[in-house]
Amino acid sequence: MIEDPAAAEVSLAPIRARLLAELSEPGSATMLAAKVGLPRQKVNYHLKALEAHGLVEMIEERRKGNVHERIMRATAASYVISPTALGSLEPDPARSPDRLSASWLLAVAARLVRDVGALITGAARARKRVATFAIDGEVRFASAADRAAFAEELAGAVAALVSKYHDESAEHGRDHRIVVAVHPSVKDAR
Repeated sequence: MIEDPAAAEVSLAPIRARLLAELSEPGSATMLAAKVGLPRQKVNYHLKALEAHGLVEMIEERRKGNVHERIMRATAASYVISPTALGSLEPDPARSPDRLSASWLLAVAARLVRDVGALITGAARARKRVATFAIDGEVRFASAADRAAFAEELAGAVAALVSKYHDESAEHGRDHRIVVAVHPSVKDAR
């Protein structure tokens, strides 16, 4: 989870993003230069910027003649930029209280990314797992009226489940956030 604005900026530069992807397997600047078609010195420059922000790390140093070759790897298998990296621009559900607006959905999703990222980071430090649950699916509505009826019925079902299981008096209980979203599908551009 990238929370620092400067680290987010560094990771988003196209060549640096490519180097991060390549470093899912350890490699040196020389090896990466051949893969990405840049001079070794330029790759080294970008690697130092990524290393300064904790996105890559040196795992080994080898001596090749008069040269010390640094073997680097990405510090994570994948990265997500937390909305907290946006500072005061971070989407906030409180600023967009219209539950039917795309802005509100985006703000809720941003909070979800931020919160789950923090949970993953904390769990990794504690060497524990985070108990979560998600449902992902698609539904095709015949009309806007059907979509509205579905949303109303879904809200009622979730409210009934919350009412059934929520126990404010549970002394050792733990609060959980529920996020349910419905939005038009986007074709995968990959």
